[in-house]
Amino acid sequence: QVQLVESGGGLVQTGGSLGLSCAVSGLSFSSYAMGWFRQAPEKERQFVATISWRDRYTQYEDSVKGRFTISRDNAKNTVYLQMNNLNPEDTAVYYCAAGTYFSSRRSDYKYWGQGTQVTVSS
Repeated sequence: QVQLVESGGGLVQTGGSLGLSCAVSGLSFSSYAMGWFRQAPEKERQFVATISWRDRYTQYEDSVKGRFTISRDNAKNTVYLQMNNLNPEDTAVYYCAAGTYFSSRRSDYKYWGQGTQVTVSS
């Protein structure tokens, strides 16, 4: 059974930082690209960042470039998202996802976590 479990969400003030983790089990982690997506209330789930199988490539949504960093530890089957200089527009439920393609498209990700809430107060 494939499981993706996010952690690290919470409430933070504008300008603050949070680090998210996603622990993965039930699949060959190092063979999958990993992505982070987010969904704000009444909005569609959108791409945030992705990292390739062996950590060689990363891609970010424009609004998070320079503030967020995606990384992975294949020995721990875990992907991370370090978020700095947060603002209220970053408030959303954050989801990690596993896919066979290095992609920003939701449809390319087969497995999803349940999400973790990130709230940024002004």
